[in-house]
Amino acid sequence: MEPLLRCIDVEVLRSNKRILGPISWQINPQERWVILGPNGAGKTTLLQLLAALIHPSKGSVEILGEKLGASDVFELRPRIGFTSSAMMELLPGDEKVIDVVLTAAYAMAGRWQEDYDLWDESRAKALLNIFGVRELGDRTFSTLSEGEKKRVQISRALMADPELLLLDEPAAGLDLGGREDILSRITSYTSEERAPATVIVTHHIEEIPAG
Repeated sequence: MEPLLRCIDVEVLRSNKRILGPISWQINPQERWVILGPNGAGKTTLLQLLAALIHPSKGSVEILGEKLGASDVFELRPRIGFTSSAMMELLPGDEKVIDVVLTAAYAMAGRWQEDYDLWDESRAKALLNIFGVRELGDRTFSTLSEGEKKRVQISRALMADPELLLLDEPAAGLDLGGREDILSRITSYTSEERAPATVIVTHHIEEIPAG
């Protein structure tokens, strides 16, 4: 079985300062990982690397059979589901929730002139239902609470049926009830047989999903 991710002696430098690594790591299909560490430990940088948003300064990274630096990242990125607070800021606030999810099918941040078929709409609604926000489909994204936005963003990350799912602090800022609910839904979804391999980043032990 080929690994989905292979990092070999990877380092990321900024202004000649090492902010990540050296790290060697491998992720296999259907594995679930949690990266736990304090702020400033390089967790978000690592996820950006896995999402093909940045390149390593040293070492090699192979994601879904494609080597960073020798592949078209624009073809690779739609195969990776990624959520983060920075990514959330890029989503158009005046877009309907259902469209925020739908547009991920075309790797777009907002609706333009593309057409979606019934299968796309059905999948978007099903994902919103799985994460407990289907009834918000006609609301505009900017009117949602922080917790609701996180649920919509996870639904969006799964819209294109990714092979690798990366969640950066998915429960950060939520109250106890909201945190337990969203972590339970993540655990339930990622435990399914066809679920993508998943990496969750957090700096709180209590935000680690069960299982």
